[in-house]
Amino acid sequence: MSQTRFTPFLYRRSIAYFSMEIGLRSEIPTYSGGLGVLAGDTLRSAADLELPLVGVTLISRQGYFHQALDSEGHQIETPESWDPIQWCTPLRAKISVPIEGRDVWVQAWLHTLEGGSGYLVPVLLLDTDLEENAPQDRRITDRLYGGDEIYRLTQEIVLGIGGVRILRALGFEINTYHMNEGHSALLALELLWESPRSRRNHAVPDLSHDIARVRDLCLFTTHTPVESGHDQFDYAQVERLLGDYLDLSVVRSLAGEEHLNMTQLALSLSGYVNGVAKSHAEISRRLYPGYRVHAVTNGIHPRTWAAPSLQHLYDHHLPNWRHEPELLVRADQIPDDEIWAAHREAKRVLIEHVSQISGTHFDADLPIIGFARRITAYKRPYLLFHDPQRLWEIAEKHPFQLLMAGKAHPHDEPGKELLQSLFRICNSAGIHCRWAYLPNYDMAQALLMVSGSDLWLNTPKRPLEASGTSGMKAALNGVPNLSIVDGWWVEGCIEDVTGWAIGTPEIPDLDRADADSLYRKLDARVLPLYHDDRTGWIRIMKGAISKNASYFNSLRMMRRYATEAYIR
Repeated sequence: MSQTRFTPFLYRRSIAYFSMEIGLRSEIPTYSGGLGVLAGDTLRSAADLELPLVGVTLISRQGYFHQALDSEGHQIETPESWDPIQWCTPLRAKISVPIEGRDVWVQAWLHTLEGGSGYLVPVLLLDTDLEENAPQDRRITDRLYGGDEIYRLTQEIVLGIGGVRILRALGFEINTYHMNEGHSALLALELLWESPRSRRNHAVPDLSHDIARVRDLCLFTTHTPVESGHDQFDYAQVERLLGDYLDLSVVRSLAGEEHLNMTQLALSLSGYVNGVAKSHAEISRRLYPGYRVHAVTNGIHPRTWAAPSLQHLYDHHLPNWRHEPELLVRADQIPDDEIWAAHREAKRVLIEHVSQISGTHFDADLPIIGFARRITAYKRPYLLFHDPQRLWEIAEKHPFQLLMAGKAHPHDEPGKELLQSLFRICNSAGIHCRWAYLPNYDMAQALLMVSGSDLWLNTPKRPLEASGTSGMKAALNGVPNLSIVDGWWVEGCIEDVTGWAIGTPEIPDLDRADADSLYRKLDARVLPLYHDDRTGWIRIMKGAISKNASYFNSLRMMRRYATEAYIR
């Protein structure tokens, strides 16, 4: 059946979805966090909706990294190697890309994602670990976000230029190229250079027609206003690696005079540009004046991110919710005792996992506050501990348990120091709540945390949270959010209905003010409601499902992309 359903992709016009990372499943560590998981949810939803997408990414044979933590919070990083043959099929076609004047050969592996009706979406994982390549070139697709700028640029050459060429070699007829962040922006240059006029003696007097043609083919989704999230390369490095492939005068006119800015290149050569939430689109319009930036708010894949107990509950009361998650709007009609029982089962599974991994034994009758983010300064994992004494006083009055997870980027030394400071505070004498930190946060662990926690905490610095899909996953499982009003929560927060806001956009984004708001909400509203009013708490759980999960899902997101971006 798989071969029968896949073959038509080789002969039909398709949409190519390029992403440096794609979260296919926990056993395939080709993702580092939210960007990659969102990419996986995008393709899973395309399979559900039978949209003709093909994913293109890197094979990342050594993954992102495996995280271990010692008792003081020091992060120990080792490769997270995996064997593609266990999950993928090697394809015979090979192409080459130019790097430093030599041909680097690229082959693709095929992994398929199956939708609810059996429809298959192919994902191509590009690999340079081939006998034809020199030893240094065989390592190009080893590590996700590893190495230095030169290593990153070679990866982006393979992804962008190599991705277009492998699609051609495999017989795909692509009429739309969707760039998920700027890592793949070199694909637009490959499309531009395909024009005979672009190749004529490297003298291009007028590219206006060719640029218009490429813009008709390309769309670009930007995911972050954080500067470090936008790759920039020195032109000396670009010329060294790509040499005669590029006309630097043309590239500078498209990607910036000082550096090759991959975001600027994608903006210049895309006919449709979008941010990943309404507030993020507004910020992006200010960052990129002169460009029309649409808003397509992110969503999460319902079938992937609902715990088994919640899936069973929804199957019983809201048949077909997997394909029509808007049916979750009726979750407020599900009996309270059934909602609570489904959540208690998800919580039991999480507590067992925490015990096995950390040795910490959580109490099923006390609330668990969950926090799982990449550990970096702008996400402010420290905000909850801004005033430790005040936090412990709240815990004495309203007991709670704290569960945390997240990796610091291997090159982010301040992030690693933040991780150690969290351990110092939580291990200090006088703490009045159980706490645990789960190492090596991945998709499987994320599902346990977003479904088994009782409250989901998110504390980024405004306005740097573009979206924040972990909170959407929590809402799908009936777990209310307590979050800074940024990203998706600007649209999703209905105070005392779907969860609670920390701070307000009108007040300057200061740690002290936001921490004070967080403490006041925990002390006066959130924890007393959990301990003293079970009916009131379940009402918030139902609000999270019916008003958040029914909308912030990737099927709604993909229908938006299909009607507004893919069909233009």
